[in-house]
Amino acid sequence: MFSLQVYGQKVNYIKIPELEKILGNHDNKVFVVNFWATWCPPCVKEFPDFEKVAGEYDTTAVKFIMVSLDFPSQIRKQLIPFLEKNKVSLDVAVMMDIDYNAWIGKVDASWQGEIPATLVFNNTKNLRNFHSGELNEATLKKMINAYL
Repeated sequence: MFSLQVYGQKVNYIKIPELEKILGNHDNKVFVVNFWATWCPPCVKEFPDFEKVAGEYDTTAVKFIMVSLDFPSQIRKQLIPFLEKNKVSLDVAVMMDIDYNAWIGKVDASWQGEIPATLVFNNTKNLRNFHSGELNEATLKKMINAYL
């Protein structure tokens, strides 16, 4: 796994094994994994809500991971400037496996690959909720609070 430091946080470059490690995490906390891209208007629209909501929870109880599906050729041109301009503090991982069919089923069997998409889970408590489409602040909080 390769990472890059941007605006105070690491941007990790991940492939399927790292994604499986994230999805299989058994720390007793709520994980919020959002799949998004800078070229996706609904993704960009909901991003500030994720930043705001993340700031309202203790990081020992809730972990946010924003998985960018920006194309590798767009990372330096679009993704990094977006993160810097918006002073993003959330953990960002860039999915480097662009054969989406090889991994989207690992996130959720019902997912057809549309973004934004969000998975909220706590594997220790065997809780999992997948949401395809844009989320607002209230719905996101409701999903997290149901698993705390």
